[in-house]
Amino acid sequence: MAKEPARILVTGAAGQIGYALVPMIARGIMLGPDQPVILHMLDIPPAAEALNGVKMELIDAAFPLLKGIVATTDPVEACSGVNIAVMVGGFPRKEGMERKDVMSKNVSIYKSQASALEQHAAPNCKVLVVANPANTNALILKEFAPSIPEKNVTCLTRLDHNRALGQILERLHVPVSNVKNVIIWGNHSSSQYPDVYHASVVTGAGEKPVRELVADDAWLDGEFITTVQQRGAAIIKARKLSSALSAASSACDHIRDWVLGTPKGTFVSMGVYSDGSYDVPPGIIFSYPVTCENGSWSIVQGLPINEFSRKKLDATANELVEEKALAYSCLN
Repeated sequence: MAKEPARILVTGAAGQIGYALVPMIARGIMLGPDQPVILHMLDIPPAAEALNGVKMELIDAAFPLLKGIVATTDPVEACSGVNIAVMVGGFPRKEGMERKDVMSKNVSIYKSQASALEQHAAPNCKVLVVANPANTNALILKEFAPSIPEKNVTCLTRLDHNRALGQILERLHVPVSNVKNVIIWGNHSSSQYPDVYHASVVTGAGEKPVRELVADDAWLDGEFITTVQQRGAAIIKARKLSSALSAASSACDHIRDWVLGTPKGTFVSMGVYSDGSYDVPPGIIFSYPVTCENGSWSIVQGLPINEFSRKKLDATANELVEEKALAYSCLN
């Protein structure tokens, strides 16, 4: 029996990340090679013509799994019946803009998109927020879509997780599939904490801790962390455009693992609603190590946190508490 098509919403679909993401979804990279999809693409009215061009290309690519396309500037039409929503659209920070200006623009965007999802998405719709500030945009969306379960609203830190894996494999010259259990804690910003204290590498002699194999704590506690934190800026400097390809790929990874499950013994990083685990303040969207099974995630519990890590977790949590306060001041 052929599967029912899944309806997947991509907002900001005519932008750089959207343009990289929609063919990946249509090719089965997000939900697997046997899951048909109907793509719902939303963008703002000034991008309507470009959005139509993306639709034309999707038609021309003749993807076997793609069973329909909705390309629209109407949030109600875009959100109707969607099972998965990937929120890529947002207001980018422009030169000379204060954080509060960017936050204020995004708060109003995410408030209105939350109500469209709340009223028109399929029951149990899963939401992934990509647009920055991703954690706080996701929190605003959660607040204004109360009927969407809090466990169904997440933000993308898998990009940072994959960047951390990339730095380890470059250093050790091993396949990426052999490295597991790096963690991104906290905010998808330069305060995030890429942690390898629990990470390991599968070698011919069994699993070995990353720290033992790298054998350079100064690098792991210094340059490695800053490289991952600032990788997005480095790519903008090199490409003169933001990291669209890797963001799109990691969005597929995030949803695929969430829906289809993580491999046994492996955890991944997801920005999820904090329940107070690891002494992180509850009520913020915080990146944790998680495992996924049967379409839901669980925070990995009981990992020892040393003093170095504790300081890093507290710093990124404090930034998120401040961001939350700033977002709420924009609402008022």
